[in-house]
Amino acid sequence: MIHDLLIMSTIPVSKETKKRLESIKGNKAWDEFLNELANMALNEKRFKHRKRMQKLLEMEYDDTRVRKWAREY
Repeated sequence: MIHDLLIMSTIPVSKETKKRLESIKGNKAWDEFLNELANMALNEKRFKHRKRMQKLLEMEYDDTRVRKWAREY
């Protein structure tokens, strides 16, 4: 599969941050490592949202109605 031309860019970070990232990056390319890091962060966000939604779905109707009313005032 032929990929589109990759346009490279730089991301300014402090030397301390770069050193910390390098210590966990291992032998991976920066692009691969940062994509994995971004995917992990997104998965964590999704997990938290799913957990919140599950709690809302488990709530009784009266509980959700009271909470909505409380937010309005």
